[in-house]
Amino acid sequence: MIGAVKNILTSSNLANIAQNTNASVTIETGLKAIGRPAFIWADKDIDPQTKKYAATKEFLYQAICLLTYMALVIPVFKKGFFSLAKNHIFKNEDAFKHFKSAKEYKHYRSLAEKSLNNRNLTSQKDLGSGKVIDMYDDTLKAELKKEKPELFPLVKGAIEFGSIVGSVVGLAILAPQVSHAFIHPILKFAGMENDNKNKTEKTDTNTEKVDVKA
Repeated sequence: MIGAVKNILTSSNLANIAQNTNASVTIETGLKAIGRPAFIWADKDIDPQTKKYAATKEFLYQAICLLTYMALVIPVFKKGFFSLAKNHIFKNEDAFKHFKSAKEYKHYRSLAEKSLNNRNLTSQKDLGSGKVIDMYDDTLKAELKKEKPELFPLVKGAIEFGSIVGSVVGLAILAPQVSHAFIHPILKFAGMENDNKNKTEKTDTNTEKVDVKA
């Protein structure tokens, strides 16, 4: 079972899915935040007051969802699944023993992917501030001196899998809940929520006065 999970996490397809998912969600939600309000404003059959309310509400919903996704969902799920993999699923794997956090791994990988010359220059700069000494163990320091250091694909896969789960679960469940929690207070603060409700109440009152027996 663990072997099958390792094969999935180290697959190059997983990396492509994670990168494409993050990019697709970000682009799609960003376009919705601009496109949907624009379509509402372009509708000539809706009165200006209703258009203003509907377009603003739609923009706030999509924008808050996007901000929640970028600032909370993805980082939390990446860190969460890294911790789960390190402490439970792959607690006996040497790869996870070298890194204390997903951030530490990402720093190491970004350095390891540079050419040896650029890597040495960067390492010397970091050594001056104590970053490399404090962050990496002897094994990782030795790897960074090689032409092609180990990139620990299992660790990378765990972080990417967390990103995918965050995209699906977070955007479908968490982001909308956060968005709804903020939309109405913002609209009320802007004086738009009450105006819309008053308008609805007036419409309902007029409907009640119609003589259906006539």
